[in-house]
Amino acid sequence: MERSRLAGCYITVPTMFRDPDLELDTAAIGRHVRFLRANGVARGNAVLLAGGAAGDFSTMTFDERVRVAEAVRDAAEGQVPLAMGAQTTSTRELVRIARAAESLGFDYIQVSCPFYFNHTEGDFLDYVKAAAEAANIGIIIYNTFWTSAAVSFGTVERLVEIPNVVALKWATPRTDAMEFEDVVSTFSKRLSIIDNHLMFAQSHALGATAFEVHLSNYWPAWGLKLLAGLNAGRYGEVQRYLVSEAMPFYKLWMEIERSYTSGDGYLDKLCMELIGLDSSRCRPPTRDVRPEWRERCRQMMVQTGVPGVLPAA
Repeated sequence: MERSRLAGCYITVPTMFRDPDLELDTAAIGRHVRFLRANGVARGNAVLLAGGAAGDFSTMTFDERVRVAEAVRDAAEGQVPLAMGAQTTSTRELVRIARAAESLGFDYIQVSCPFYFNHTEGDFLDYVKAAAEAANIGIIIYNTFWTSAAVSFGTVERLVEIPNVVALKWATPRTDAMEFEDVVSTFSKRLSIIDNHLMFAQSHALGATAFEVHLSNYWPAWGLKLLAGLNAGRYGEVQRYLVSEAMPFYKLWMEIERSYTSGDGYLDKLCMELIGLDSSRCRPPTRDVRPEWRERCRQMMVQTGVPGVLPAA
């Protein structure tokens, strides 16, 4: 399985819905992918994820997830590597998603441990093997320790034995044991590591090749600047970018989560709206954050230097 294409900004494409009926707006999804491409997102500096968590996978049917993937694929036109979100609670559905992603021409599926029940390592290994046996497609293991059983160092050792497993989207609870760094440094020669922990300078130095970058959805040039700094080894400069330009986004996200769903797609989409891009609310049960948080978000974007922010209404 090809893993060299897993490099650059790992961008979750938000799923847009029509107001007020909240049916899929696949035309808007396609326009967003074309916006990203027009602003430099391409093979070698990015991977696009269709139907991930910030893409509202949890509120979509299987058929809707396939339609979203089709919209992303059609707009990408083979110019950006593609992953399809395959998170689910059902091995049978995981197999269906893996087969659908392969038939659509996707490079990868993103798989995390099933949520709700406290599944064991053995359960998860069988779950991943079922996807690997069902489709000839690369598998990205996603450690969602906040919603399901955590992936341990020992689990990674067993997962790398599955031929289709080519990447690890990695974050861990922060402890003195340095588990994040331990896994990155140990497995980066066998797996493509996608940093989902905002430790971009450290992980790049240890061998990570891709980086979860929410800001790319509304500020693609920021992600490309980040990559240039990492690839040049300007790690101090990268850390300053993160503190001055990315941290305000994440601090606002944490503040919103005190009274709204613990998620991320709504803030990506609100930022997109505020530079004039297609956008929408998320589907219920997540409530619409836009009326309460639009102006605070606009101020954050102005203060961090985002280009093209619309004036206050």
